[in-house]
Amino acid sequence: MVKSGGFILHLPTLITDLGIILAVAGIVTLLFKKIGQPVVLGYLLAGFLVGPEVSFFPTVQNNEEIKIWAEIGVIILLFGLGLEFSFKKLASVGRGASITAVTEVLFMLGLGYLLGQGFGWNTMDSIFLGGILAISSTTIIIRAFDELGFRQRRFVTLVFGVLIVEDLVAILLLVLLSTIAVSNTFEGTQLLTSAAKLAFFLTLWFLGGIFIVPWFLRKTRPLMNEETSLVVSLAMCLLMVLLATKSGFSPALGAFIMGSILAETPDGAKIEHTLKSVKDLFAAVFFVSVGMLIDLGALKEHWFAVSIITIATIFGKLFSSTLGALISGQSLRVSLQTGMSLAQIGEFSFIIATLGLTLKVTSDFLYPVAVAVSAITTLTTPYLIRSSDSAYAWFEKKLPAEWLGRLRSNSGLEDPQSQSSNLIKEMPRVFLNSVIVVGIALASSTWLQPFLIMETQSEPVADLISIIVAMFLSLPSLWAIFSKARSVDGLMLRIEDVKQMSYQSVLGLFGRALLAIFLLGFIVAQFTSAFVTFISAAGLSILAALLGFKNFSKTYGWFEAQFLSHLNEKDKARVTSEKEYPILAPWDAHLATLDVHPNSSVVGRKLSEIGIRESYGVTVAMIERGSQKILAPRRDDILMAFDRVSVIGNDDQVSNFKDIISKNSDLNAGANITNYGLKSVFMAGANPFIGKSIRESGIRETTDGLVVGLERAGQRILNPDASVSILDGDLLWIVGNTEKIKLLK
Repeated sequence: MVKSGGFILHLPTLITDLGIILAVAGIVTLLFKKIGQPVVLGYLLAGFLVGPEVSFFPTVQNNEEIKIWAEIGVIILLFGLGLEFSFKKLASVGRGASITAVTEVLFMLGLGYLLGQGFGWNTMDSIFLGGILAISSTTIIIRAFDELGFRQRRFVTLVFGVLIVEDLVAILLLVLLSTIAVSNTFEGTQLLTSAAKLAFFLTLWFLGGIFIVPWFLRKTRPLMNEETSLVVSLAMCLLMVLLATKSGFSPALGAFIMGSILAETPDGAKIEHTLKSVKDLFAAVFFVSVGMLIDLGALKEHWFAVSIITIATIFGKLFSSTLGALISGQSLRVSLQTGMSLAQIGEFSFIIATLGLTLKVTSDFLYPVAVAVSAITTLTTPYLIRSSDSAYAWFEKKLPAEWLGRLRSNSGLEDPQSQSSNLIKEMPRVFLNSVIVVGIALASSTWLQPFLIMETQSEPVADLISIIVAMFLSLPSLWAIFSKARSVDGLMLRIEDVKQMSYQSVLGLFGRALLAIFLLGFIVAQFTSAFVTFISAAGLSILAALLGFKNFSKTYGWFEAQFLSHLNEKDKARVTSEKEYPILAPWDAHLATLDVHPNSSVVGRKLSEIGIRESYGVTVAMIERGSQKILAPRRDDILMAFDRVSVIGNDDQVSNFKDIISKNSDLNAGANITNYGLKSVFMAGANPFIGKSIRESGIRETTDGLVVGLERAGQRILNPDASVSILDGDLLWIVGNTEKIKLLK
């Protein structure tokens, strides 16, 4: 409390604690930036300093209020990860990333559980340890790639694909671990039920979100600025958090789902940019709160476990990721680079460890153990990535020639998709529409029927109206399930047509018909007995067949067209406004995009003068200059500052070329703005420039400057042409490095 003018001012402890947290976090993270260490480690250290373990720093007084801030931080962090995720990215990462991620996660789940059991921990601690070790850190890996300049390396694409798959797996782990923790059992049937429930709600939310959110954003886009965009996006995030919580799932799941839905819209990138400052703030509070829970006593007691788990994490992830990449068809080099990049744990590990503490199902020591392992593996990550080439060279020398030849033959390219049966091809459409029907039935029985009972005071009337409404809304989807054709004209129902169908087609038609009847029964079963359900489903099926499918076809066609339009809206916008690049590159080469630094030595020079192919081994495929694209540029095309150059080459070639094109040149690196000015030089005697043109003299290169004036026989020429010859007695005015201009005299 503070007295001011006779009044007592009371400052809430939340504000005091937040001030302490941000002040210490700011100082520590500045120090970590100075020494080149990850900021996340700085946040953890700041939390440790303001926590109960350290007495000589101001200590946070109200841990419960800080936990609320930390929970908000988790929501915002998962919302931001969802914005970076995108279900389309998941579909596009390919077989290689999926197999690598699944192999690594399953291996580390098993390894973590076995380690916990080996230490004598209880079953729940062992299960949560497996979850903690399963997911690599997106934040730490991206930062390491940026600091090492590895973003253009070929294996980075595979690593990012693995991280996308792992993000989704982490969300599934949060749900499954919550189920295990609440029931305190590890029953396969219950886990399958929870997984099915999760898949149902994920699909339903995704379908509803893609149908509604892009339409809403398109209508309100003229009214949006950064402020309203931030408020609206956070409102949608919290509404989905509320919906997920009401459905029995974690708030983090709701935040992630809304982020991934927004990521599919053209506004996703803008929202992600607008949210960045808010996400960074709350992420800092979350990681500081993680550091506050570090228990030195527990670390001293379990130092052996920390050491063993750290070693197991590094080598286990390295082995499993490399193995998964090799199984998926990647080369040994790419597989090993991928494995050494993923050998750490990070933000999701903290969230999983926090979940165990919140639900009070894990021991107190597990949390600080997880933090310690994460901190150590974070420090080792850059060194592992940097040494991946050396590790490959070592394996290349040690492996038998026959093995090496087989591993080198892996191209990492996806195998062509085999011709699957029509039944398999129809499964996504059937599944999505089945989810819609089940969702409509549950919504009618959960919300519509109770409302109608209150209004009509008659349960039979409410049941009848609810059935009619649910049936009416479900018929378009039921038609889509039964028919594999997209129009009534393409639907084969005549006996002679059925006779001409293959065995698989008849089986598919019969299966779809049974599923449609079953779903009809499911709708009715929400309101009536089993016998009435059977009679009603049969009668409704016959009635639907007699009425025909024409209107249902049109209705479903409209809904499907709207959904696909919303789903592809972002791609359409990108095609019209952004750049398109080739995807494939031959053999071990890949396509990389580099920006020309304004101080690079290549600026203003022709491709033939630079000798890009001869000196660096890369081929320039395209030069972008503003909105202009120069495809397959010629040797006399000139590179200019801020050009974006697409080149094809292997990792080493691209890296060498990047050093010259994306950084300051050695010639200009020493130039100092204080030594830059206008000087005159008199040409006389045996000066080597006399008799040469300004261009031939090399004055520009020698002085880092330009000849801007020439005095000859009392005549002054401003900005003389570069072809003008320098004569004895000329006075040149040069703008450039004054120290170098003096050397001309």
